[in-house]
Parts: sequence; C-alpha cells; structure tokens
Amino acid sequence: MAKLRTPGGCPWDHEQTYQSLSQYLLEEAYETFDAIQEADATGDTANLREELGDLLLQVIFHSTIGKERGDFTIDDVAEGVTQKLILRHPHVFGDAKFARAEDVLDNWDQLKADERKASGKVEKERDSILDEVPVHFPALLEGLKLTKKAAKVGFDWENADQIFEKLDEEVQELRTAIKNGDTVNIGEEIGDLLFVVMNLARNLDIEPETALKKTNRKFRQRFKFIEDETKKSGKTLKESSLADMDELWNKSKMQVVS
Repeated sequence: MAKLRTPGGCPWDHEQTYQSLSQYLLEEAYETFDAIQEADATGDTANLREELGDLLLQVIFHSTIGKERGDFTIDDVAEGVTQKLILRHPHVFGDAKFARAEDVLDNWDQLKADERKASGKVEKERDSILDEVPVHFPALLEGLKLTKKAAKVGFDWENADQIFEKLDEEVQELRTAIKNGDTVNIGEEIGDLLFVVMNLARNLDIEPETALKKTNRKFRQRFKFIEDETKKSGKTLKESSLADMDELWNKSKMQVVS
C-alpha cells in the first residue's frame, strides 16, 4: 500500500483520504457481514476469508495515510487494540473475578471508563447517557444500542409477554391511523411498530440485523424459485397471477433450503 501511494504508484490510491475511503469501509463491512451469513448457512468460509481481507485492506489503507500525515501507524493501531483488550478483560489479565459472561457485560461501562482514563482521553460532556450512541448509526443498530443503554438503568420491559402486549397496542394504533386516513401519523406508527419488534428481539437475545438478513436471504431464494419455475412454464412473472405465485412460494418452502 505504501508503494501504491507513492508518486510512481497508482494515481487513484495516491489521491485517497480518510474521508474519500469512508464509503468503501462501510461497503466492505456490510459485505463481510453478508459473508458471515453465507458461511453460517452453507459452512463455506471461502468468501468470508476474502471479505475479511478486503476489510483488513481498509485498515491498512487508513493506517498508511495516517503514517504519511504523522497521525499514527499500523503499529499504533495494533498497540491500541491490544491495550483495549487488556483493560476490558481484567478477569483474564488481572485479578478481577467474573465467572459469567453477564458479569463481564455488567461491568463493561466501568471497564470502558477505565480504558479512557488510562489513555488520557478527555471525557466529553454528555447531557444524556444516550449521547454515547452515534446518531449516524443505521436505524436498527441505533435503536438497539439506545434501548440497551436505557435497559442498563432499569428502563425496560420485564419480560417478552409485556413486549407482545405493546406490540398488539402498536398494531392497533397503526390500524386506526390507516382507517382514519391519518397519513401524517402512519409513518410514525410504522416506526413505533418496528421499534417494538426490535426490542422483542433484544429481549430474546436475538440480534435483529442478523435475523432480518437471514429472512432477506430466504426471500431471495424462494422468489428465485418462483422465477425459475415460472420461466420453465413458458410464462413471465407479469403473466402469472398472484395465486400462481403463491402456489410456487409454498412449494419453495419445501424445496429451497432456507
């Protein structure tokens, strides 16, 4: 990468900055996430290995720019994460005793505070504990992080049954908004409904992004079955009725591995 960045190297690589690379970092992270789902579904990790390499390349790219600017080096990055691992695992590298994973999570905020203190990082003034959650996160991840923060101080449902009650309430409010033609509030009610479903997943220890990704993959597989079977019959999807497609959809559930 250092050679690619030199004047005699690649013009495109030479022009890149932290900011210009940010979109590629996000893309590679999502592609790696997708490769994880594929590996989990098929057992084939070849694509995961490749995507992890692409993700690593982004770290190297940024670190090379950092070295050129005198900001940091790849060694600084590695040293920083090494110290973070040590500070966040006092039960492994120190004398603390945490027998359960839950105990580690319960102490996580204190561990992060100790980490910031050890690094000399200046603490930002925050008006709310929720300010620690970046507003630019994807909506599903932001909601998950926000409610986890709130749950740590006791603001949470006690059990899944209570969330189901809230879910029923939100469904009814959405139905009412639709019935009344209340276009202003329909979008808000949809958001509320999604928010409750996300909380239900959290309560059941299900990572909602992963769950939705798996469902998306399942939909791709089953819809592709509909396309293939329709093509075999000599028709197009537009020439098929909804009943025809529903019948193929039900068949796909038995023939397509989800």
